Amino acid sequence: MTEYRLLIDGKLVHGDMTMAVVNPATEQVLARAPRASRGQLDTAVAAAKAAFPAWAARPINDRRALILRIADQLEARAEEFARLLTQEQGKPLPEAQAEIAYTCAFIRHLAGYDLPVKVIEDNDNRLVRQFRKPLGVVGAIIPWNFPVLIVAFKLPLALLAGNTMVVKPAPTTPLSTLKLGAIIAEILPPGVVNIVTDQNDLGPALTAHPDVAKISFTGSTATGQKIMASAASTIKRLTLELGGNDAAIVLPGADPAKVAPRLFAGAFMNAGQVCLAIKRAYVHGSIYDEVCARLAELAEAAVVGDGLQQGTTIGPLQNRMQFDKVKALLDSARADGRIIAGGTLPDGPGYFIRPTIVADVADGHRIVDEEQFGPILPVIRFDDVEAAVASANGLDLGLGGSVWGEDRDLARSVAERIDSGTVWINKHLDFGPNIPFGGAKQSGLGVEFAEEGLAEFTQVRIVNEAR
Repeated sequence: MTEYRLLIDGKLVHGDMTMAVVNPATEQVLARAPRASRGQLDTAVAAAKAAFPAWAARPINDRRALILRIADQLEARAEEFARLLTQEQGKPLPEAQAEIAYTCAFIRHLAGYDLPVKVIEDNDNRLVRQFRKPLGVVGAIIPWNFPVLIVAFKLPLALLAGNTMVVKPAPTTPLSTLKLGAIIAEILPPGVVNIVTDQNDLGPALTAHPDVAKISFTGSTATGQKIMASAASTIKRLTLELGGNDAAIVLPGADPAKVAPRLFAGAFMNAGQVCLAIKRAYVHGSIYDEVCARLAELAEAAVVGDGLQQGTTIGPLQNRMQFDKVKALLDSARADGRIIAGGTLPDGPGYFIRPTIVADVADGHRIVDEEQFGPILPVIRFDDVEAAVASANGLDLGLGGSVWGEDRDLARSVAERIDSGTVWINKHLDFGPNIPFGGAKQSGLGVEFAEEGLAEFTQVRIVNEAR
């Protein structure tokens, strides 16, 4: 069995404790992972703090070159990372391979930005310049649905800006992040990046730590609320990418044959365990039955199984807790709507649920109002476009959404009224490192990616000089 270690102050070290990591497709222990103690977390933060002055003083081009080396080394070992990712996370191997490829692409793109000095005023009276300076130690908390890619959402920009980091992966998917740590240990100076694992017990200590300047968190809204409260005493900077219950609105005149496969892909990637996935589909009554029928056909044709098996298109839920939650939502779906495909659990081990389409359901039902974060798609009929817009905007979440239709003017008009951070037209889940990403309402705080994301890891410093 492969040995995994924490990364603290440039050294790969054992945890003070260990924890089991379970393969969600087999429910068998895949590996024993290190589990850090509070003392090890404090050591990691201290190492990051000590490394900060020298790292921040390095020229940005030097920092950029080292970040790019991480992408090169990850790419060289892409296949072994992808296989490990499938084993600990559950997603089909092609999706895992795509995650590693996207990780390399994100690192390379995000490492390419600069922090130019902005001249605000230059005249006979004064010279006013704006600098962007690093914050210090950044705590990055990573979820279990994309345990490698989401590191790349945060690490390149944080490091490029001159910050140092303590990264905490999810306890059910720590292995690929620790494996990445072994690469980082060979490239970056000691203390610049530290990786510690826990059983969800060290989060409060990290988010309240007086030597941590910023928390970048991806995960649930409920946890994001706790982080905000925990960070308040030290006025930490925060970037919170939180839960979503993305609505897709399928307008009258849309072609069901074109739309249904794209809706399905947008809802069921990674077994629906995507914050930006379609979680509810509002379909106009004129095409409702046909769209439902086509979605049901796609669900029935899906191949559910171990992600390492050739041909698998839907893997398991990642962990027992999420599996139990989604099973409870299935019970709600049976009570409140009509299951037209799926709704069953395959025989044998593993946290598997067949992709499920729920018709004849409405707002106010649990299966619609709660984020499923699993392979269930409720399809809601509407007849009035304004009512569909109101439904899409009727929840406290506003991460993403999409509008589908042949009438471009109508689609754009609807899209502009959807209260979410991102709205797509005739597509879903299309994003990239050059496009700012953030949620509205209780789906988040701050922005990731692009120049706006880089700015989130900096402090504005104004130098105002008399002439």
